[in-house]
Amino acid sequence: MKLELVGITKKFGPLIANDHINIEVEPGQIHALLGENGAGKSTLMNVLYGLYEPDEGEIRINGKPVAFNGPGDAVAAGIGMVHQHFMLVPVFTVAESVALGYEPTHPLFGMLNMSEAKKIVKETSKRFGFDLDPNAKIEDLPVGSQQRVEIVKALSRKAEVLILDEPTAVLTPAETDELMAIMKELAAAGTSIVFITHKLREVRAVADKITVIRRGKVVGEASPESSETELANLMVGRSVLLKVEKDPPKPAPTALSVKNLSYINDDGVVLVDDVDLDVQAGEILGIAGVQGNGQEELAELLIGLLQPTEGTIDLNGETITKHTVRRRVDDGVGFIPEDRIEDGMVADFSVAENLVLNQYRSKKFSRGLSILPKKIQQNAEKLREEFDIRLTDVSYPMTTLSGGNQQKVIVAREMSRKLSLLVASQPTRGVDVGSIEFIHNRIVKERDTGTGVILISSELDEIQSLSDRIAVMYRGKIVGIVPSHTPNSVLGLMMAGVPMEEAMEQEAS
Repeated sequence: MKLELVGITKKFGPLIANDHINIEVEPGQIHALLGENGAGKSTLMNVLYGLYEPDEGEIRINGKPVAFNGPGDAVAAGIGMVHQHFMLVPVFTVAESVALGYEPTHPLFGMLNMSEAKKIVKETSKRFGFDLDPNAKIEDLPVGSQQRVEIVKALSRKAEVLILDEPTAVLTPAETDELMAIMKELAAAGTSIVFITHKLREVRAVADKITVIRRGKVVGEASPESSETELANLMVGRSVLLKVEKDPPKPAPTALSVKNLSYINDDGVVLVDDVDLDVQAGEILGIAGVQGNGQEELAELLIGLLQPTEGTIDLNGETITKHTVRRRVDDGVGFIPEDRIEDGMVADFSVAENLVLNQYRSKKFSRGLSILPKKIQQNAEKLREEFDIRLTDVSYPMTTLSGGNQQKVIVAREMSRKLSLLVASQPTRGVDVGSIEFIHNRIVKERDTGTGVILISSELDEIQSLSDRIAVMYRGKIVGIVPSHTPNSVLGLMMAGVPMEEAMEQEAS
C-alpha cells in the first residue's frame, strides 16, 4: 500500500503544529520521521491515524484521497499505530488486549470467542518470534513485551502501514535491537513502517528513507548513510556537539557517603547488596550496569522512596537514613526519576504547578495555607526561558508537552534550587539530540557549582562522557569503581559480573 500525506496542516489556536507537510511512504519501506521533541511528528501521525482532523491537505492511499473520522476508519483502511505510551489495560490478558474493540465472535452463537483471540496471538507471535503468552496479564509483562502486544494488535487488524511513535523511548538497548530486527522482518513481508524517532543511531541502522521535520515543517530528506552529525544539524537547525565538553572536576569534601547499604524486597530477593559509595561535592559518579541490576532501587533508597534493610546514608556529614522524602528534598537532594510519567510529574497539573511540586511550601510560593499563583507563574516563565522548554502556555497541563519538554520541566524543577546531591536516573531517556546536549550541559554545570551527582544510565556512552568516575553494578553489588576513561571492553566484562581486577587483566592480555 502506498501512502501519501499532501499539504497536511494542523493548528492548535495560534500554534501551527504541522505546516503543509508532504510525505510519501512506499510499500514495504521503513520511512523514518526524524525531529526534535515538539517538532510535530506525533501530531502528524495522529492526523494520519484519525485522532486529529487536518485543517488543510489530504491523505491518499494508492493515489486516492481518503478521509478519517476516527481511528476506526484508519484501521479499516489498513493503518495501525503503536503509541509512545501504550494503550493497554493492565489487568487484561494479552489475548483480551488484542481483542479489545474488535472482539472476535463465535459464528453460531455471536458470543465473544476468546479461543480465536488466543489463536491470533499465538500465530502472530510464532511468525515474528515475539514469545507472547496469550494468558499473561499486561501488568506482569516487561515494557518490551507490552510493546509487542501493541504490534500484534495492529497486525491482527490487517495493518498494511504500521506507525511506531517513539517506539524505543522506553526500551533497553537489547529490546531496541530486537525491535529493529522485527521492523526489518515486517518490512520484508510487505508492511510499510513509519518510524517516528529522534535517535540517530537507530535511524541509520534501520531506515530506508529519512524525512526530517523541524518546528512543524519538512526541512529536508536524508539517506541512512548520512553521518550522525549531519542528521543532528539538520534536525536541530544548528551545529550540535555530540560529545560533552567539560573541565576536570574540582572535588570538595565528601557530599554523600553510603555504607553497607542493602535492600531486600517483600519476596526476600536481595536487590541492593552491601553497597559502599562515596560521592564528593563537585564530581559526577556514574552508575553503569545492565538494567535490572539494582540501579533503580539504589536511586530510590537515596531519595527515600525505599527504606534500606541495613546500612547508612550520610549527606554532608549528617545521617539521613531515616529521613522522609520530603525531609531529603529539604536536605538538598534532587531527583530525576527513571519514569517521568509515573514518578516525575502530575500529568493533569499545569506546567507551572509541576515546576514547584517539591517547593510549593516555601515562603517563595506560599503564605500560610495559601499558595501564590502569581509567583508560581513568574517562576514558570523564568524557567521556561532558562531551560528552553517549548510550550504554548505555562498554564496548560503537562499532557500538552512532548516527552522531551516534559523531561526539561523535571530537570528545571530539580536544578532551580540549591542542591547538595543530584540523583539523575536515565535523565535523557526518550529525549532528542538537542535536548540531550542541553541536559548534559546542565548536569555538568550543576557539578561545577559544587553539587555531588549520581548519574544512572543504561547508555554507556552517556556514562563515559559525563562521569568523572564509574561504579559498575551487577546483581545489586558494586563490582568496582574505575576512571571514566576505562575501555568499553573492561566495563562490559564488569557489567557481566567479572571482578574489576580480572576484567583489567583480560583486557591487558
